[in-house]
Amino acid sequence: MSVIVAVKVFGDTGAFRKSLEDRADDYRRIAKQGKENGALSHRFALGDGFVLVNDEWESADAFQGFFGTPEMREFIGSDGGDPNRAPEITVGESIDSPDKF
Repeated sequence: MSVIVAVKVFGDTGAFRKSLEDRADDYRRIAKQGKENGALSHRFALGDGFVLVNDEWESADAFQGFFGTPEMREFIGSDGGDPNRAPEITVGESIDSPDKF
């Protein structure tokens, strides 16, 4: 059974938005690595002082193995993530429901 993962990364959303353009190839490379390691879907959203990551992964372990690497911590920090504030991570089992779309 897959898991839904929500990650709230605090930081400079302007720097993050700019990095999406400036480092597009890096984002594509990381997305490829994520898929190879169990990511099923991925998207971003912006809020006031945070970036929200909404993913689906094959398992919580697959997500942790990918997200917990030094490379990912460095990448997040270089794209506006606040190094003094840990991301908030919520993981839940993905389930089917009659209203799913």
